[in-house]
Amino acid sequence: MTRGDALPAAIVAEGLVKRFGSRTAVAGLDLSIAPGEIYGLIGPDGAGKTTTLRMLATVARPDSGAVRVLGLDAARSAAAIRQRIGYMSQQLSLYSDLSVLENLEFHADIFAVRGALRRERINSLLEFARLTEFKDRWAGRLSGGMKRKLGLACSLVHRPEVLFLDEPTTGVDPVSRREFWDILSELHLEGVTIVVTTPYMDEAERCSRVGLIYRGRLISEGTPAGIKATREGELVELRPVGEGSASAVLRRAEAVLAGVRGVSEVQTYGDLLRLYVDDAARRMPELEEALRPLGITPEGLRRARPRMEEAFISLIQRQAAAEDLE
Repeated sequence: MTRGDALPAAIVAEGLVKRFGSRTAVAGLDLSIAPGEIYGLIGPDGAGKTTTLRMLATVARPDSGAVRVLGLDAARSAAAIRQRIGYMSQQLSLYSDLSVLENLEFHADIFAVRGALRRERINSLLEFARLTEFKDRWAGRLSGGMKRKLGLACSLVHRPEVLFLDEPTTGVDPVSRREFWDILSELHLEGVTIVVTTPYMDEAERCSRVGLIYRGRLISEGTPAGIKATREGELVELRPVGEGSASAVLRRAEAVLAGVRGVSEVQTYGDLLRLYVDDAARRMPELEEALRPLGITPEGLRRARPRMEEAFISLIQRQAAAEDLE
């Protein structure tokens, strides 16, 4: 499904505001998500991602603004919406003293999935989530990754048209994360609309579109490639090596390189510096020259391909600087 299709949006949010006491968690957020998209909500901790997702899933009511899901007004038709969506929170709604199969049966009961359809759907989900051989194991004895897959299977037992997932792979090992996203990709191919919050930029790269939330506002939105292209200039990477502790060398190099002509931004990644420059071929020798008086060698100096992390940090830094000027 593409954004050019004539079908109406699966999810629309207009002017969403949510406050907790004196703190504004979401501040006038607008959103439109097309049918069949995997839409990723990304942002730093406390940006408002979970609160936004809870309002879209009708779990929380906005203080002002409106939400429509599958054409239904969330303020008037929340119960009807919940019959057509799946929601998986960070705190999984699993019963540790029930088996995998019993957890699925419990969720089938909630959504009144009965008879032959119930057996067919549960068996299908066990296979889909790669849990068939573990169906008699207590949920409390599953690994973190298997719990996440069971939580997803439970949220799918009633065949939802829209799926809301709040950081579904946090704390899960890399192999289980990849398996989980393989399952999401299969759902995407089946036309399920998926809205997911994630702290992992490699997961954001797998979304159809992403929205970057900062201080309760949507500050950038687009395809992963489009988001990465928002930062002008070329990217250069180096590892500063010199006398003293690695952290001290890194700080000295960062301070000097930030002042080199043509350098618009310096970001730190572990023991690496990644710099946005206006012309990589021209500036790389100048970077070496700027570090030489400090006795610092720029090991591995090279052009680098922009990643979601760089775009994410750059957009946040620019937004924070703009708000500080207000």
